[in-house]
Parts: sequence; C-alpha cells; structure tokens
Amino acid sequence: MIMSDWLHELPLRWMAIVVFGSTFAATAVIYAAVMILADKERGRSFKAVSPGLLPPLGIIFGLLVAFTAAQVWNDNERAQTAVNREASALRTVVVLSSTFSGDAEAQLRTLIRDHIEETATTEWPRLARETATLSFTPPALPKALRYTLGLLPVTEGQKIAQREIATAIENALDARRQRILISRSEVNPVKWVCLLLQAACALVAIAMVHSDNRVTSGITMMLFATGVAASVLLILAHDRPFVGEVSVGPGPLLQVMPAPDKSQSSEMDSGSLLGQSSRRRAMAEVDISSHMRTTSLFLRNSNHVTEIPDTLALVPCVDPAGSKQ
Repeated sequence: MIMSDWLHELPLRWMAIVVFGSTFAATAVIYAAVMILADKERGRSFKAVSPGLLPPLGIIFGLLVAFTAAQVWNDNERAQTAVNREASALRTVVVLSSTFSGDAEAQLRTLIRDHIEETATTEWPRLARETATLSFTPPALPKALRYTLGLLPVTEGQKIAQREIATAIENALDARRQRILISRSEVNPVKWVCLLLQAACALVAIAMVHSDNRVTSGITMMLFATGVAASVLLILAHDRPFVGEVSVGPGPLLQVMPAPDKSQSSEMDSGSLLGQSSRRRAMAEVDISSHMRTTSLFLRNSNHVTEIPDTLALVPCVDPAGSKQ
C-alpha cells in the first residue's frame, strides 16, 4: 500500500507538512537534475521541447484529480448517510418502545444502548483499521429483533408498533452492513501511481521548457508543485471515510443512545442511601457500647460504684445524621 496507515492517521497539520514537504523535495530534485543536464549539450534539445506540451499535461492531471476526488467524496458521503440512517432507525426503536409495557420498553432501550456502546467503543476502531467484517454481528440488535418478534401485542397500536420496530431494526442492520463495506473503500495504488506520475511528467516538462531561465523555471515549478501538493492533501485527507480528523464518527449514534433506566437508577440511589444510614447507625451503637464499657471499668476500679449508673443510659446521643437516639 502506497499511502500507509500512519500517514492516514496523522493530524491534518502534520499530514499537510509531510505532503507539502515531500512534493517540494521531489520538485527540487527534478529542477536540479534538469538544470544540470541543461548545462551540457542537452540544453539545446531541452529548449526544443514545445511549450504546447504543457496544457495537455496539466489538463490530464486535472482530470485525474477530479475523478479521484469525486470518488473519495462520494465514499465519505455514503459513509455519513449510512451512519445517519442507522441512527435514525435506532431512534425509531427507542421512540416506539414506549408503546409496550415498562419491562418491554426497558429491555429494548437496554439492548439499543448496548449496541451503540459496543459500536462506538469496539467496532469503530475496527472500521478505521479495515478489520470489521460482515461475518460478525453484535448480539444486541439480533437479540432486540428476536425479542420484538416474541412480543404479544394487545392493542392495534401495539401491533403496528411491533411491525415498525422490527422494520427499523432491519434497517439499522442493513445500514451497519453498508458502513462496513464502505470502510474498505479507498484510492487504490494504481490511481496513486498514475496521479503522481502525471504530476512528475508535468514538472519535468516545465523545467525543460524553461531550462534557459532558471528563475522562471523555479517559480513556475514551485507554483505547479503547490497545486499538486494541495490536490494530494485533499484526496489523502478524505481517502478513508473512518480515518483521520475529517473522518465520519459515531456522533449521530451517540446522540440517539437512550439514557439508563430511571427506575433502576432510583433503586440504586435508594439502596446506597439506606446502606449509608445503616453504617452510620452501627458506628454510633459501637461508640455507645465502647463508652459504657470504659466508664463501667473506671468506676469499678475506683470502688465508688460497682455498676453503671442508670442515668448514663439516658444520656442522649446524636448520630451523624443529626437526630437524637
């Protein structure tokens, strides 16, 4: 692979530095080679190259850039459309799940949430590395589909909601398959070779046509090299739909991810508060028992009394919550 993974994963700023630096370095090498050869007997031959050769080379390079850029932009648009369609389908499931009882709604919301979490944390890095395959399907969505088909609707509205939820889950699975297929699309090595070779031919032709004037040749070559670098950077930044700073992310899916069940959260909060209250009460009882044993031992050793005064048990004790016991 010509454009390796590390280049695609670079931040946009560093990618621009690498692309422009490499292009200018190659241009300098071509300029130096042509100027050295032009000082010898080949200079007259270089000067005989017709300037009319430059427009066709530039047009061919422009067409290659246009077709290649159209491909990568189309791939990015398809990837974004697939993600948006999957998010819309999952949102439909979440909205229609409220048609059924609380248990069915909670189960569907939990399954959709599990699917989105696994997609964003596990599957998205695989899309970037082009290792995601159609042979593996996250279990949450198929389980949600089976659960939906197993529901027993009572009203006519629940029957319609059941069909719509099943259709939405199927659409989400199809959109997932589409984004996996699109994740493997990129500019193939043959296109990169042809594009860069055409740019090199145009630079050589410019240097040969202006070989008798080094300043003019250098300025013209640098201007064309800047256009080449900008074109390569534009294509490279969008080459893989799920890699890089301008890639397609899981944002739409995260936006439709249902929140945790409120009833479960309330039970957890209540249990936590009861546990804290019980621990405070137990600590207070331990402090009281320890105080009573210490006081009894002190009074017994001093031979004043042989048991704990009754008034000691009546001493009010304030627990950490602020109530008297």
